[in-house]
Amino acid sequence: MSKARLVITAVIVEHRSVSEVSRTYGVHRSWIYRLLARYRAEGEKAFQPRSRRPRTSPAATPESTVKTITGIRQQLVASGVDAGPDTIVWHLAHHHNITISAATVARILTKEHLVAPAPKKRPKSSYVRFQADMPNETWQSDFTHYRLTDGTDTEIITWLDDHSRYALHISAHPHITGPIAQTTFLHTAENHGYPASVLTDNGLVYTTRFAGRGHGRNGLETELARHSITQKNSRPNHPTTCGKVERFQQTMKAWLTRQPHQPDTITELQTLLNTFATIYNHHRPHRSLPHRATPATIYNARPKATPTTTTNDRHYRVLNDKVDKHGKLTLRVNGTMHHIGMGIENARTPVLKLVDDLHLRVINAATGELLKELTIDTTRNYQPLGGL
Repeated sequence: MSKARLVITAVIVEHRSVSEVSRTYGVHRSWIYRLLARYRAEGEKAFQPRSRRPRTSPAATPESTVKTITGIRQQLVASGVDAGPDTIVWHLAHHHNITISAATVARILTKEHLVAPAPKKRPKSSYVRFQADMPNETWQSDFTHYRLTDGTDTEIITWLDDHSRYALHISAHPHITGPIAQTTFLHTAENHGYPASVLTDNGLVYTTRFAGRGHGRNGLETELARHSITQKNSRPNHPTTCGKVERFQQTMKAWLTRQPHQPDTITELQTLLNTFATIYNHHRPHRSLPHRATPATIYNARPKATPTTTTNDRHYRVLNDKVDKHGKLTLRVNGTMHHIGMGIENARTPVLKLVDDLHLRVINAATGELLKELTIDTTRNYQPLGGL
C-alpha cells in the first residue's frame, strides 16, 4: 500500500486531523491538502504515480526543426547518398541556417524510427588512417561489377585522388582488361596531370609482379615506369589498404540502385555515372574531409603533386623457353604478346631469352649460340623476319 493511500485513509476514514497525520507519517501538510483535493476530483486515480516530466521544455528541439531533419533524411535516402547525422548537420547549416549537434540529430532520427539501433561499433580512434598530404600525391584505383536490367554483367573502373577523395575518372565497360586500365589512366592523367604514385590491388590488370616468373610488365606498369610514377600494390587479403576507393564504390552502387530508371545499356549506365560524379565531387559533403567540404573543394585548394624523380628505368629479364614446333617464340611486352620467327630449323630448341626493355637476344640454352637478336616493334604482333 502506498503512503498516499495511507494518508487519505487516515484523514477520510479515520477522521484524523491533517496536522496529526502530517506528524505521524512525516509529510508536509500542503502535500496532504493537494492529495485530498486530487482524491476528491479523481477518486482512485489519485493514487497512481504521476509523471515528473516538466510541462514545458524550453531547451527541446523545435518541432519545425524536427520536421526539417526528417525531411532532409528522407530526401537523402531517396537520392541514394549518405544520410547520416553528420551529413544532415551540414545541410541544416548550409541550406537552412540551423545549428545543431550530430548527437541531437541522431536522437531525433532514432525517436522518429528513421534509423535502427545498431550494436556498438569499433571506435574510429582504433583505426590507423593514411591520407596523402597533397592532391595527385596518390591515386587509388579499383573496379567493381554492376548488372544491367537484362542481366548483362558490366564492370566499372574508378581512379580516385587519395588526398581529396575526388573522383577523377569513372567509366563502365563490358570487362576490365589491362589495356583498359592503361587507357583510363592516361585519359585521367591528360585531364588532371600525372600523379606522384598510384595504389591498387594486385590484380593482373594493374600489375604482373605477383604472377610469377616469365610475365613482363603490363601496359600500365610500363607507363608508370616511363613517367617515374611510384607503383604501390596492396598485399593479398588486405583490402583495407585500398579502402577509400572501395568505400567510394559502395557509395556509388548504393546511389545507382536507388535511381528510378535502372540502366538497360552501358551507355545509359555511363550517363548515370557522369551524373553521380558531378553530385559526389561538387555537391555532396564528405564527412571524412575537413569542415565536411566537397572533394572538388579540397582537390582544388592545394598545388598538385607530381612525379619527383627521373630514373633510367629499364626492364631486364632472363627467360627460359622452347621454340615451338612451327619455329616460333613469343614474348610479352607491355601486356601484349608478340610472336618471333626463329626458323623451322630451330623447332623445339631450348633457348634463353635475354630481354633489355625492347631489345631481345635469343640464345641456344645448350650451346650458348646466339640464334636471333632484334628490337621488338611494339606496333606489330608478328615481328619481321629480319635480324640475326
